[in-house]
Amino acid sequence: MIHGCCVAAVGSIASAAAGKISPCQQDDDSDSQAGKPTGSSIADLPEEIWHHIHSLVPIRDAARAACTSHAFLHSWRCRPNLILNRHTLIPKKHGFEVNFSDIIDHILRKHSGIGVKILDIQFSAGFGTYFFDRWLKNIVKATTEELTVIPPWTLDYSFPCSVLSSTRAGNSIRYLKLGFCAFNPTTELGPLRNLAILSLHHVNVTEDELECFLSRCHALEQLNVKDCVRIICLKLPRALQKLSSLTASECRWLRVIESKAANLSSMQMKRLSIVQNLYFARFELPSIVPNLETLHIISSSVFGSTPPMLPTKFLHLKHLVIDIPSGDSLPLSYDYLHLVSFLDASPSLETLILNVALKFMKQKSVFEDSYGLRQMPEDRHFCLKNVKMTGFNSAKSLVELTCYILENAVSLECLTLDTIDCVRCSENPRECHASNSVLIREAHRALKAITCYIKDKVPATVKFIVISQCHAVAVGEDDDGRHT
Repeated sequence: MIHGCCVAAVGSIASAAAGKISPCQQDDDSDSQAGKPTGSSIADLPEEIWHHIHSLVPIRDAARAACTSHAFLHSWRCRPNLILNRHTLIPKKHGFEVNFSDIIDHILRKHSGIGVKILDIQFSAGFGTYFFDRWLKNIVKATTEELTVIPPWTLDYSFPCSVLSSTRAGNSIRYLKLGFCAFNPTTELGPLRNLAILSLHHVNVTEDELECFLSRCHALEQLNVKDCVRIICLKLPRALQKLSSLTASECRWLRVIESKAANLSSMQMKRLSIVQNLYFARFELPSIVPNLETLHIISSSVFGSTPPMLPTKFLHLKHLVIDIPSGDSLPLSYDYLHLVSFLDASPSLETLILNVALKFMKQKSVFEDSYGLRQMPEDRHFCLKNVKMTGFNSAKSLVELTCYILENAVSLECLTLDTIDCVRCSENPRECHASNSVLIREAHRALKAITCYIKDKVPATVKFIVISQCHAVAVGEDDDGRHT
């Protein structure tokens, strides 16, 4: 309510402040104005009140008010948060022909560059490198705590690391997000004592340059690296003793995560998302990040053969998500039963989510194999409570994995089998717009596999949910409310 009132009233207040008179003073009938605020009472509001009112107004309206009111102009010149993107500046009715650089340049020219805490510039078109360099030089100062710079992807832009020097934002910056640019820090850059979150998306940075930069970030808690194709080995230097969250996604050439921390157990890395082969994730990650609590793996690789029994374990892992992408990269020999190796290595695991995104199923169906289901050695899993599989199909090894979980997860509370992959066709669970007849046929075969091989193995204490063709299917429910 306060925000809306400020937006609605900003024009009239600004006019009053600009002329130092209230519109009511233009009326000769002074008696009729008794008890009403005068122009001077508005114009003479304390400076902090003007600043507060102005801070509640959307940035586009605040900039307009600054053009009509000296009071608002003074407030604008000290505005601490500058969020400059298409959504905050350009009405929806405008097309992409709007010259964003001129708009932002006009706005920032009226700002003093003093006291800015948040600067966020994100646009997909309409800029030159000259504008970005000048804006960052004039605005990013020793007070800046959050900085987001995402220029147009077509722009060959190199982020000026000098704005992160100790005389600029080096000692104040807490959040840094860069996208679609080059980032080339050198050894001359001083320490970033307060940087807690670093996000790099499609940034041209080498692994050595990133390691050099990270070595100066002693307070870093969260590192997000996405689509940075020059990184083959992600090196985590000794300085990162506070790092608790690492996300490495869509880095197609990333093969190794190397840590030089003297005492890795003090590193307390708890969340990791990585596109990597399963062998690396299973047999090398435990020694690199032993304190992981959440792990998200995107991989279409296979172990190649039966995974070896190794002592390496994820002793603290509680949540595991494995995404199996679709396409030709998924080999015919993909054996889902090998994923039991992750269960054996994770004694504290509580949640397992397996997402199988299939355009077509290439693995042998349980109905095409004359041999019975394989039996794995019993190994009780006492903590596993929640299991969900999307893209569940009739692949024999996937049915075998499900049966293994039902037989060995003694604390299992809920099992969800979704025969449609993780991208559903409609938000309405009663509507199905699926047009791929192959997927629909496979979904029907998956339901048949559930009925023939899985249904009777579900304990009475387990909530069993089956989802098919974008609506929930009650396979059966007895008098006690048990889903089977």
